[in-house]
Amino acid sequence: MRVILELLRIVFIFLVLMGILGAVFENIYISIGNGAENYSWISLIAIFIIIFVLYRNKYQFSGWYKGEGQEKLSKRVSLALMTISVILLLFPPIIAFFFN
Repeated sequence: MRVILELLRIVFIFLVLMGILGAVFENIYISIGNGAENYSWISLIAIFIIIFVLYRNKYQFSGWYKGEGQEKLSKRVSLALMTISVILLLFPPIIAFFFN
């Protein structure tokens, strides 16, 4: 039962945070103009990576599931994923600038 509750919690965390952050970045890209909102799907990939890192490094330890295999991502992997996320968040305005 704890596994099912944890899976529901994961889905809820991802859907809510992706919805909120996706809307925030969509509005940012709309305010920038030049068609950046057409590429806002790239920001969803970045948001997914950010939430994944947050879950693996923090949220998984506060949930219902207390099984094996729970360990943090290494600092190097976390830094690499967060760097990729920031780059992906900057892509839509850059792509729109060059291709629109």
